[in-house]
Amino acid sequence: MKDYDHVILWLDYFNKNLKVRQGRKVKRERAVFDPTVTELVEATKAAGFDVADDAVNDHARFPRRSFVKSGYVMIAKKEGVKKSKAIGMVAEKLLQKRARQKSGKK
Repeated sequence: MKDYDHVILWLDYFNKNLKVRQGRKVKRERAVFDPTVTELVEATKAAGFDVADDAVNDHARFPRRSFVKSGYVMIAKKEGVKKSKAIGMVAEKLLQKRARQKSGKK
């Protein structure tokens, strides 16, 4: 049964290695190479969404690429925030996190 109160954010939405046809939802400039579920959870929380422990699945398979293990985070819908806007907000936080990691390693 479909859950109308939550939105699912798949890892594949933010993966720079994938084509749009394969499931990427953000522009390549806003995507990151091989995001992890942990990074996605942290970015989702940083974007202002609540993530419960039972709303994270790191063994799920994205429907368009069912032969590869992926993962997702399920977030509660917010009033006035569409799924595409939520994806954009999380993508921005993922980029910021990766930029901080990169600058910290140098």
